Amino acid sequence: MNNKKEVNAAILIIGNEILSGRTKDLNTSTISSWLNKIGIRVLEVRVIPDIENKIVETLKELKKKYNYVFTSGGIGPTHDDITAESVSKAFDLKYEIHKEAYKILEKYYGKENFNEGRQKMVWMPSNAELILNPASGAPGFNVENVFCLPGVPSILESMLPGLKNKLVGGKPILSKTISLRTIESDIAKSLKEVQDNNKDVDIGSYPFFRKGKIGVSIVLRSEDQTKIDMCNSQILTFVNKKKIEIVERD
Repeated sequence: MNNKKEVNAAILIIGNEILSGRTKDLNTSTISSWLNKIGIRVLEVRVIPDIENKIVETLKELKKKYNYVFTSGGIGPTHDDITAESVSKAFDLKYEIHKEAYKILEKYYGKENFNEGRQKMVWMPSNAELILNPASGAPGFNVENVFCLPGVPSILESMLPGLKNKLVGGKPILSKTISLRTIESDIAKSLKEVQDNNKDVDIGSYPFFRKGKIGVSIVLRSEDQTKIDMCNSQILTFVNKKKIEIVERD
């Protein structure tokens, strides 16, 4: 797509509540969409339980494999919030009180309300850099290429803009979606021909069911708008030839 090396990332969702189905994972799409805009491509997502050795071993693997790793969950005030201590062990760092985080939270809650549970949120790996939290006070943190964010979706989303100066991305990853009233088998051959002729564009097809009718959304992704437009034109050619109804396009 260009001569610049692709910048990639992994997302690690930590929490028994996600695996049990009790809580929906909204953070993967939020983080991925935001990273796409600054040219960082998410290549892997994992969901793991609140088990220390599982977190430590997974982090050791991912931080070597990808430019950036983003974790979500496990940095709150309760007993099962063990992400910070696990990150310390993954990097062989001391787990200690972060002085700046202590000041931030003491001011946020007030000395009289800054209890033991809330003080747990200031324990981090030594030399961790803070990720400020404009929504609820408690900061996240990063160590080298690992960025640790809270599990609450609205809070996590509010913290992402503060990461921009900490990350080096590539070209923004652009996308275009065409939704058709058809089934995948009817367009599979034609779509493969378009993909074969446009190697620099990622083409995905995703069935949907809307208003009692089935359809397929075709998503085009590339760093180059010209190549997306060219690919889009080729798709519209076979769509018109087959007289397929276009439901929506962006």
